[in-house]
Amino acid sequence: MKIRVLGCNGAIGNSGKGGGTTALLVDHDVLIDAGTGVAVLGDDELARIDHVFLTHSHLDHMAYLPLMIDAVGEVRNEAHNEPLIVHASRATLDILHAHVFNNLIWPDFTRIPSADAPGVRFEALEVGERVVLNGRSIVALPACHSVPAMGYALCSDTASLAFSGDTTTNPAFWSAIATLPGLRHVIVETAFRDEQIALAHAAHHYCPRLIAEDLRGVEMQAELLISHLKPPHGAQILEELRAALPDIALRALIDGEALDV
Repeated sequence: MKIRVLGCNGAIGNSGKGGGTTALLVDHDVLIDAGTGVAVLGDDELARIDHVFLTHSHLDHMAYLPLMIDAVGEVRNEAHNEPLIVHASRATLDILHAHVFNNLIWPDFTRIPSADAPGVRFEALEVGERVVLNGRSIVALPACHSVPAMGYALCSDTASLAFSGDTTTNPAFWSAIATLPGLRHVIVETAFRDEQIALAHAAHHYCPRLIAEDLRGVEMQAELLISHLKPPHGAQILEELRAALPDIALRALIDGEALDV
């Protein structure tokens, strides 16, 4: 698998560099989250996407989902004769139906153009469950956020990558990924500085101190890639992480980079 980072920032903009929010393109046909990073894709690339896996319902992780369905729905139906499939927890799908695809904020594309031939189909996926797509396994991992949320493991025959999604203190995530075969990369969010730990608790995000507490006693051979950095404090957050985790290889995830699994 090739994972292309379309966006990995905790807010639009990246200290003036124009970074997008969370979206990862797996090969050419799978999206993990659909934040504003999706905007870098052209119509032809959007039309090739068959599956979207959402970690949760917050706007920075799904803002482009309604827009991409509308933009390329007709082209997709002509080329594939299949709807776009959105995978997420039942709780997240219920939120999307009630608050986005409700014919008030956005048309209900689960019934448009028709109930028999919709533009999108929702498929529930819960923590611990797996979807296999052409030999690629995508497994839902536990997360702890302010709304129902989960992360994902992406597994090929020989290697794997884990993505935390948005989470705060979450020992279950680290226990789950410890059993993944050939774990190469762990993408984990860190939204706040340590001096903002009260805000991190309130918003259910990580700060460096909270990650260090979760990783105490955990062997980490994989590269730790930090996402969801809040501009303009990314450099300080990374400095605090390196001080708290001196024995772990870590760096910031970068918009546009590619990872192999």
